[in-house]
Amino acid sequence: MELISWNVNGLRAVLKKDFPAYLETRNPDILCLQETKCWPDDVDQLWHSGYSAHWNWAEKKGYSGTLILSKQKPLKVSTGMGRSEHDKEGRIVTTEFPAYHLVNVYVPNSQDGLRRLDYRQEWDRDFLAYLKGLEQSKPVVVCGDFNVAHKEIDLARPKANVTSAGFTPEERRGFDGFVEAGLIDTFREFETGPDHYSWWSFRGGARARNVGWRIDYFLISAALRPSLKHAFIEPQVTGSDHCPVGITLE
Repeated sequence: MELISWNVNGLRAVLKKDFPAYLETRNPDILCLQETKCWPDDVDQLWHSGYSAHWNWAEKKGYSGTLILSKQKPLKVSTGMGRSEHDKEGRIVTTEFPAYHLVNVYVPNSQDGLRRLDYRQEWDRDFLAYLKGLEQSKPVVVCGDFNVAHKEIDLARPKANVTSAGFTPEERRGFDGFVEAGLIDTFREFETGPDHYSWWSFRGGARARNVGWRIDYFLISAALRPSLKHAFIEPQVTGSDHCPVGITLE
């Protein structure tokens, strides 16, 4: 089973590019999208009928938003983490399948000047508690844009970005919390080398020069590690400032 996650930075925008062809060619079992920036009625259904669509959208139009496209019908679908202070921006969709819970997440950015860093730390704590609650019933797969490069190896210029949103000590400690709680960074199970990124600035030809950040992840419960066969990044796929990332589960 192949699962792919992609921050599309506007679903309406990528639908005008190569997104339909990508979906038809790759044909994953599940595709999780972040930063859709729209409501369901804003787009035509340009993916084929083999997928069911499970949305969560922000109250504010044109902002944030998540979507899961799934071939297999979930046992259950829910949105948010059950906390009103976090659930107005459409950042979480959870689908339950027989073997695991799948959580698609778009984690808040700390923003310029780190003006949302305090809130981001609160989010990380509450989101981890939400995941551990799910894990009480069955293992968890969580994917999406976590808006943090965990280690120095996960961005091209770590020393220049220690005070930048997405690489502060506070945000990195937040991600430490997920790992210390037993969730596995699937990509690093297969690839320990540098220069593997999932986001590049639109400025300065960063993508062409591969000056990027790895901020998109698949994390899994330890119980699912025997089923994990592959984890990958698709930097050749354009259409957004992020590229798809994915895993193969047996």
